[in-house]
Amino acid sequence: MTILIFSDVHDNLPNLKTCFNWVNNNQVDVAIFLGDLTNADTLLELANIWTKDLYFIQGNCDNYAPIDIPSYPQWHNIGRYGQIIIDKRHIGLCHEPSFQEAVLKEGAVEVLFYGHTHKPWQEQINHMWLVNPGTLGGIYYPASFALYDTVNNTWELKILSQLAIL
Repeated sequence: MTILIFSDVHDNLPNLKTCFNWVNNNQVDVAIFLGDLTNADTLLELANIWTKDLYFIQGNCDNYAPIDIPSYPQWHNIGRYGQIIIDKRHIGLCHEPSFQEAVLKEGAVEVLFYGHTHKPWQEQINHMWLVNPGTLGGIYYPASFALYDTVNNTWELKILSQLAIL
């Protein structure tokens, strides 16, 4: 299974649309959003371009109200941090790195995805990977996202400007 991991859109609708144009043509099964979409209009745009399962975290810059979140059965609001299991993989999610400890108090994970810093990053601590897909909004760093292959427990960083878009 292939999962899109993205974060820190900050209302950059052109980048959001470009990313999902590529994703919708490349056999991605599930999406995980790590916070800072920012406002309700961007949330509604995401609902229009992605109809599959979406797991999402709220970030420190998200200013939409809970009532603004579309109530689709395939949308899974995790809150500020949490854990999910997809394809038998234990995955931790948070926006700010300061929530990583709280995520791990819920139990061990194979990979913990986070955002906030906008800097793509990966490091292994013991048997767990910490992975930041960077910023889809392209703030401070080139716009990027990650693809997570649950079968092989691997991920690949994608730079938006380097994608071949159909």
